[in-house]
Amino acid sequence: MVCWVARRDKRGRVDFAPLQGGLSREMGFSRHAEGTGGTMVLLRETDGAVVTRSDAVIELARALGGAWNILRLMKPVPRFLRDAVYQYAADRRHRLPWRNDACGLPDPRLSARLRE
Repeated sequence: MVCWVARRDKRGRVDFAPLQGGLSREMGFSRHAEGTGGTMVLLRETDGAVVTRSDAVIELARALGGAWNILRLMKPVPRFLRDAVYQYAADRRHRLPWRNDACGLPDPRLSARLRE
């Protein structure tokens, strides 16, 4: 997911940190790494708000801009429904036919955006 977002973030507005890393542990985000599936956690630097799951997807769409803004139309949908769809996709993300299972080394531009 990190590489996918990095390729689409033309303005370089999104930085990344693993939920198991030191920064996430310091900020209390590592608790989101536990449990089933996956959880996206996004820290909005403008106001320090922490958003997770489908709210994080909507906020990420805002940060990416362009055509991704269409995902912001999900906001009026009740969170429990959005989060259910999010969790369904997160639990099955490894089965997607177009998913590349190879995890290569990040290029220098992406490495600069990785926080530990």
